[in-house]
Amino acid sequence: MLLGKVHAQTSEQENQPKKYYTFELSDKVTRQSVTYKNRFGITLSADLYIPDNLDKSQKHAAIVIGGPYGGVKEQGPGVYAQNMAERGFVAIAFDASYNGESGGAPRRVSSPDIFTEDFSAGVDFLGTQPFVDRSKVGAIGICGSGGFALNAAQTDRRIKAIATASMYDISRSKRSGRKDAMTEEQRSKRLDLFAEQRWKDVDSGSPKLGSPFPSVPVDKIPEGLDPISGEFFEYYGMKRGHHPNATGAFTVTSDMSFFNFPLLNYLNTISPRPVLFLVGENAFSQYFSEDAYKKAAEPKELLVVPNARHIDLYDRTDLIPFDKLELFFKEHLK
Repeated sequence: MLLGKVHAQTSEQENQPKKYYTFELSDKVTRQSVTYKNRFGITLSADLYIPDNLDKSQKHAAIVIGGPYGGVKEQGPGVYAQNMAERGFVAIAFDASYNGESGGAPRRVSSPDIFTEDFSAGVDFLGTQPFVDRSKVGAIGICGSGGFALNAAQTDRRIKAIATASMYDISRSKRSGRKDAMTEEQRSKRLDLFAEQRWKDVDSGSPKLGSPFPSVPVDKIPEGLDPISGEFFEYYGMKRGHHPNATGAFTVTSDMSFFNFPLLNYLNTISPRPVLFLVGENAFSQYFSEDAYKKAAEPKELLVVPNARHIDLYDRTDLIPFDKLELFFKEHLK
């Protein structure tokens, strides 16, 4: 039986597609749906993973886990939460505000401030569980959530250890483009387009969404996609990682916030709490983790995972170094 508050699902959540996961549930853990509010009053939906052999009369270390930008808890975050629970940790995988089964309207808004807060709200929830030690809470951020987890840790000192996997600095990507290739002229034109789109949203009464992934998984990557877009499509648009709640389509004007909100400006202030960066040897996003590692203060570690691409650290349990994650959090949440 789960201790603490577990709220009924909202009517908005009841309108979601039938719930399913992109991975099989382990027979070594218990998974339970929970909800809680962040400081903006948005109800977050999460899955709580608990080891079956957990002694609930004692207090244990816990980890809050956020997924790739646009992903949901039924995908990569759940893979990580389940594997960490198998290793003795209490873990939650959550849907970001405005996404998945979490609340917030209009849907598919993206906000660096609110997505950062969602990590702290996860710490709040874990700290209310009587079997969780409030002094032993860590965080894992996958892809875009890596930047949000680091941003949260810059000010929320309750987060005692942070790991990222295929970390993606969304603010840097939006403002500077892939591989920092955007010119000042291109950046200026994008701001002009945002201004124009804001008026269109006002006049239409609802924000425009970006291009989504297919509503049902397809068998092959469409022709004409660049390699990076193709890799994302392989995960989100095909059977491997497809989920109807992970459409990849945020509101177009959401990007405005990222132009004005650098996530990792104070990365060095996380010290002396440790940071572990995991990145694939063949990841196109490798430079994000390498640059963040240089910027962070000790203690820090950068681990390059052999033969792994960016999306492989979402769900490839044969490549994700869970043994390393177990050692990292057991050492720093002891």
